Amino acid sequence: MADLMEDPISGTTAAQGASKKAFPRKVRVVPESLKKFREIHEQAAAGGPPEKIAAQKAKGKLTARERIAYLVDEGSFQELGLLMETRCTDFGIKDKHIKGDGVITGFGTINGRHTAIFSEDFTQLGGSLGRTHADKISKLMDMAADARIPVIGILDSGGARIQEGVDSLDGYGEIFYRNTKYSGIVPQISVILGPCAGGAVYSPALTDFVFMVKGISNMFVTGPEVVKSATGEEVDFETLGGSMTHASKSGVCHFVANSEQDCFRQVKELMGFLPQNRFEKPPTQATKDPDDRKIALLEKLCEVDPRKPYRVNHIIWWLADDHKLLEVHHDFAKNIVIGFIRLGGQVVGVIANNPAHMAGALDINASDKAARFIRFLNSFNIPILTLVDVPGYWPGVAQEHGGIIRHGAKLLYAYSEATVPKVTLVLRKAYGGAYIAMSSKLMGGDINFSLPSAEIAVMGPRGAVEILYSRQIKEAKEEDREALRAKLASEYSGKFASPYQTASTGSIDEVIEPSHSRGRLISAFRMLIGKRRPGENERTGNIPL
Repeated sequence: MADLMEDPISGTTAAQGASKKAFPRKVRVVPESLKKFREIHEQAAAGGPPEKIAAQKAKGKLTARERIAYLVDEGSFQELGLLMETRCTDFGIKDKHIKGDGVITGFGTINGRHTAIFSEDFTQLGGSLGRTHADKISKLMDMAADARIPVIGILDSGGARIQEGVDSLDGYGEIFYRNTKYSGIVPQISVILGPCAGGAVYSPALTDFVFMVKGISNMFVTGPEVVKSATGEEVDFETLGGSMTHASKSGVCHFVANSEQDCFRQVKELMGFLPQNRFEKPPTQATKDPDDRKIALLEKLCEVDPRKPYRVNHIIWWLADDHKLLEVHHDFAKNIVIGFIRLGGQVVGVIANNPAHMAGALDINASDKAARFIRFLNSFNIPILTLVDVPGYWPGVAQEHGGIIRHGAKLLYAYSEATVPKVTLVLRKAYGGAYIAMSSKLMGGDINFSLPSAEIAVMGPRGAVEILYSRQIKEAKEEDREALRAKLASEYSGKFASPYQTASTGSIDEVIEPSHSRGRLISAFRMLIGKRRPGENERTGNIPL
C-alpha cells in the first residue's frame, strides 16, 4: 500500500508517487492577507510620488533603489525597516504614511562580500532626516559593527527635518556617535549624491572615504544664501561646496566621479582593497606579473638631476602588480601621492613624495593627507610602502602661521604609531626633518632601502656649501664661483649625503640595485607578513586630521 502524505494546510492526503493526472492542480486563490501584504510592500518600495521621481530623473540622478542596485551584486540586497514610519504627529507628516521615512537600509554583497548599505531617498520629504530615519541608520550601523562588515552610506538629503525639531538633531547625534564609535573597527564610506548641508556634513567627514559626483554633489555647513547674508559674499552652490571644491581645496572629498555609475564603479574598486574589519587582513589577489620583473625606469632615475621634477605616479605604476594604482585624494595636496597597490598579490598602501608638484616638499595639506591615510592603513592591517624624494618642508610665512609645525607633527605621530609592516625606499633625495618624517629607520621603519644615487643629508649639497664654505666662495673670482660651488657640492655629497655613509650607520638597511626594486619590496613585505596579527593592536580610530 502506498504511503500517504498529508497537506499541512488543507489536511487532504495523496498517495505518494501518484500521477499528476489523477490529482489535477487547482487554481490557487491568493489569501486576502497576502494580497494586502503585497500591496503595502509595492507601495512602500515605490518611493515618493511619480512627480518627485520624475524631478529626480530630470536632474540626472538615480533613485535610491536604483543606486543600491548599481552597487550590490544582483539580487543580494536584503532590506530592513521598509515599513517604518515617522513618529512625528505635527504638521500632517504622520497622516502621509510615508513608509521607510526617506531612507532605505539593509545588507547586500559587493563582489560576494557582505556590506551594510543605507540610501537616502530625496523623493520622500526631500530625504530629510527625522528620528525614525536616524534610528534606521543607527540600527544598521550597530548590526554592521556586530557582524564586522563595512558600512556604505549614500547621502541625498535636505538635512534635518524641521517639522521634527530637536528630535532630528538628536538623530544626527546618534549617527555621529556611531561613526566615531566604529571608526577603525569597520570601514565606513560616504557617497554624496545630492545636497548635504548643515550638521549632515559631519557624518561623512567622520567616515574613512568620501565620494562625490561632478554637477550633482554638494556639501556645505551654510548655503550660498546664508553666506551672502552673513558675510556679503556671493557664491553659487558648485563653487561653495561642489565636488572639485572639496576634492582640490578643502580635502573633504577623496574620490570624484563623472557620473553616478562611474562613482559606484570606483566604490567597488576601493572595496576590493579593504578588509571587512580590523580583525581581518585585506584580500589577496593572484597575479601573473612576475615578482622579479625588472624596472629600467629606476635605473634612469639614478641619472636624473635631483632638482628635475617627475611624476612619482610613474614609479608607483612600474612597481605595482599589473601597473595598477588606486590613487586617493588625487586633486588635493598633489605634492604627495597616496593610494592602494598590490605587490605580489598583497594589498599595500603607498605614500610617495611627488617632485612634479612643489618639488615634493611637505606642507600643511600634504602632512594632513598622508597622516590620516597612514592611520587608516594601520587601523585595517594594511602594510605601508613609503617612497621618498623630499627636499624638506615648504618654506614661507603662510606655512609657519598656518601651523606647519603642528600639522607636520601629525605625520610624525602617524608613522611612529603605526605597527603594520613599514618598508621605505629612498628614490632620490631625503633632506632634513622631512627625511625623518618619511618613515625613517628611527621612526619605526622595518626595512629601509635606498637607490645608489640617493642623497640623504641634513640639507641639500648646494645649500650646505653656501653655509660651510661661504667665505671661500666669496673670496673666489666671480667667474669661478659656480664651478667652485659645483666642486664643493660634489665633495659634500660624496662625504655627507651618500647612501653608503647612511647605510654604514644602520639608518639605511641596504642600498639596492634599482631594477630589482620590485622584487626586493615584495620579499620584504612577505617576510613581514606576520609582524602583527589582525585585531591584536590597541584600537585607534581614524580621527579626521
